[in-house]
Amino acid sequence: MRRAKIKPTRNKLDMTDEAQVRVVTKRLKMSPAELAEMVGRIGNSITAINKEVTQQRAAKLAAPAGAVIASVTVTETKAEVIMPDDTPPAT
Repeated sequence: MRRAKIKPTRNKLDMTDEAQVRVVTKRLKMSPAELAEMVGRIGNSITAINKEVTQQRAAKLAAPAGAVIASVTVTETKAEVIMPDDTPPAT
């Protein structure tokens, strides 16, 4: 009799599989301890882990509080600066 092989779930992280942990930590550029903490917090879904890492990195790269973000548009004959409403215009 032939038995069907149990195929591993591809979208779940198996923390007992050293090769899988090594690949995921290398791809996400994090330590195994950080990965284990994240899996304990949000679960073993690789998609959820990737999303959480992306959100954390985006939050670190966000503009610091009090920073002024302005956009500048330049055409051939005029230049326009658009600044947020709470910032006084530059003189």
